[in-house]
Amino acid sequence: MKVEIWSDVMCPFCYIGKRRFEDALQQFDGKDKVEIEWKSFQLNPQMVTDPSANISQYLADIKGWTLEYAQQMNDHVTKMAAEVGLTYDFDRAVVANSLKAHRFSHYAKSKGLGDAAEEALFKAYFTLGKNTDDTETLAGLGEEIGLEKDEVTAVLNSDAYTDDVKQDIAEAEYLGIRGVPFFVMDGKYAVSGAQAVPVFTQTLDKAFGEWKEA
Repeated sequence: MKVEIWSDVMCPFCYIGKRRFEDALQQFDGKDKVEIEWKSFQLNPQMVTDPSANISQYLADIKGWTLEYAQQMNDHVTKMAAEVGLTYDFDRAVVANSLKAHRFSHYAKSKGLGDAAEEALFKAYFTLGKNTDDTETLAGLGEEIGLEKDEVTAVLNSDAYTDDVKQDIAEAEYLGIRGVPFFVMDGKYAVSGAQAVPVFTQTLDKAFGEWKEA
């Protein structure tokens, strides 16, 4: 049974949602028959990469918040992440457009490493403070998960997989997806957001039961 997950590398709730879904999947009897496919979504396609910018200040500027409020929001999300074993460091996070990261993810998916790529991207962005719009950085991540570094560089220096990213975004628009993470199970049942583990478990049970009958 296929589970499609729309996400964006710069979305803090997407990494949290990934962990909660993985927790649910570990408890699920049919986990060996579940295929996960990651799909691209851009929360801010117009974002201009700026390694010198502070992510809290950037959030405050685009949302119309005070800097103090933006920092409070990031502190709150950091605590949520810690509850599922993730370490977020927003002070190090690099303001980066996510298109190139999505292209990297699609290339990794073509090699059977889609999930590994998503994990590497999230960790690079939220924990390690790496620039996920930088070709050399992404090539290094690719090498870590088993891709050929030179091949990743060549892909990212072309426009390869740009259309795949756009296709995912168009599909999300068609489905009415307005935010991420967004999980679609067996093309029928959706879970929107980083929901609690039981929500994922219940939806997996329902979708899988119908998938098996079909």
